[in-house]
Amino acid sequence: MHLTDRLRLVKVVLVCSAIAICTASLVWSHILVSDLAREEQGRMEVRAEAMRSFEQADDQTDLALVLKVINGNNTIPVVVLSPDGSVQAHRNLDLKAPDEAALDRKILAWAQSRRNAGSVINIHLDDDEVMQICYDESVMLKRLASYPFIQLGIVFIFVVVAIFALLSSKRAEQNKVWVGLSKETAHQLGTPISSLMAWTQVLRETYPDDELLPEMDKDVQRLQMIAERFSKIGSRPETQPENINDVVAHVVDYISRRTSNKVVIATRLPAQPLYVNLSAPLFEWVVENLCKNAVDAMDGAGTITITAFEEPQRYVVEVADTGKGIPKNHFSSVFQPGVTTKARGWGLGLSLAKRIIEEYHNGRIFVKSSEINKGTTFRIELSKK
Repeated sequence: MHLTDRLRLVKVVLVCSAIAICTASLVWSHILVSDLAREEQGRMEVRAEAMRSFEQADDQTDLALVLKVINGNNTIPVVVLSPDGSVQAHRNLDLKAPDEAALDRKILAWAQSRRNAGSVINIHLDDDEVMQICYDESVMLKRLASYPFIQLGIVFIFVVVAIFALLSSKRAEQNKVWVGLSKETAHQLGTPISSLMAWTQVLRETYPDDELLPEMDKDVQRLQMIAERFSKIGSRPETQPENINDVVAHVVDYISRRTSNKVVIATRLPAQPLYVNLSAPLFEWVVENLCKNAVDAMDGAGTITITAFEEPQRYVVEVADTGKGIPKNHFSSVFQPGVTTKARGWGLGLSLAKRIIEEYHNGRIFVKSSEINKGTTFRIELSKK
């Protein structure tokens, strides 16, 4: 089974297990809470009967047993209202007030709220008067009722952490593959590049006046720089102050000579130099990649505009084109490995560009804006710190 399929299966199993655990917990807790609620209601009914017996006590009434039942409640909040609606007694209430009058008002308000909720038992006396017992759920019952939701939160956090760990593991494995592929590519390019350099030296000695030799030298140097870029993937590259204007100008010079005359590359660079700590070979590769993607998006005809400027907290480079555009729901996914709209290619260019900017230069790269059939603007931000 493919790694992606295995991870998807594991995530499905985790989510299904979490749902099953939470459902079973909620059902079982609901059963327990319902049983305890019925038990507490039964205790209130027994207390109500004891109160009625106490109010109608005669010489044969066992007052000791009645008082034991009445005073036996140590968990359920309860208020006893006399027939005239005043508070006759209360128990297990956590209410505070500055004086007795304010406390009585709070107790009456509490009793009224419980009466409105239906948690009341009427005690009918012989003279057609009615006492009322207003009660609430005990602290233990409330805790038990909230327990499954706490458990649900814990299970949810566990599933999120587990999925995040799986995704991190997958990302780390992908990074290892990319790094290994990059370094192996650099290693394999080393031998033919060395051979080409030797042959160009032989040709220079044999045909010193040939006009094509300088161009061949440039191409060999270009291959050498590409190999250097691949060799730096996966290791922390050395950075040094570089003028962004010079880096952009170098990229434009290279791209202009390798694209058709139908592609116009314009630059908007400030008059003053913008010095930033960069790995010039890697940063150039990012800008080149954005330009090449722009050429493909424009089908080989259009305008690419590269803008560099300074903001209070950062330096900014923007690459805009007049191509086919990117749908808004794909702004983030274009940086994922394997995502490409071209018939050829692996879809790693923007993914590697994101890694170079964010991990090696502590910056950001994202799609600033895009309109279908009008163009796209990519934005690179480099912090001044």
